[in-house]
Amino acid sequence: MPWSRTVKKRDLPEPKLTAEEGGKPALFLPEMALVLDIGIYVGLFTAAFLAATVLPMQSEALLVGLILSGHHPVWTLVSVAAVGNTLGAVVNWMLGRGIERFRHSRWFPASDRQLEKAERWYHRFGRWSLLLSWLPVGGDALTVIAGVLKEPLPNFLLLVFVGKTARYIVLAAATQGVL
Repeated sequence: MPWSRTVKKRDLPEPKLTAEEGGKPALFLPEMALVLDIGIYVGLFTAAFLAATVLPMQSEALLVGLILSGHHPVWTLVSVAAVGNTLGAVVNWMLGRGIERFRHSRWFPASDRQLEKAERWYHRFGRWSLLLSWLPVGGDALTVIAGVLKEPLPNFLLLVFVGKTARYIVLAAATQGVL
């Protein structure tokens, strides 16, 4: 059950004792539920953040699983994933700002070919191409190119956030059978 307000110790129910537990308090107290809720959101944020950076991660699978569990508000899950994924893309934007130092590193998120293609796309469509930064192929390269071409960070954040949020909203809607 998600907490919608600040929970104080006095608001928490007393642990129930059952005969099956031999009169011992239940192992799953409300305080533990709050910690687990926070941990789930931190885990989703981390997965979404890393999925937008150089590490191969899948935030979509985690988001779908959490939506299907039905234990958390969908809008909260989508918001956490979108913010994490957007901030992860900032790492690529910063790499783009210093690309010449990192371009040929093995861990770099885009190949020379991907960068050239993304740069052509970016020149053709301008900053609006960042709305497609959610794409699994080429999306990371677009965010790197935005850094290379010195796209102002506020514009970058807005466009990337809109694109990535739209993707998570569509995914959530499809998961719930709305689409």
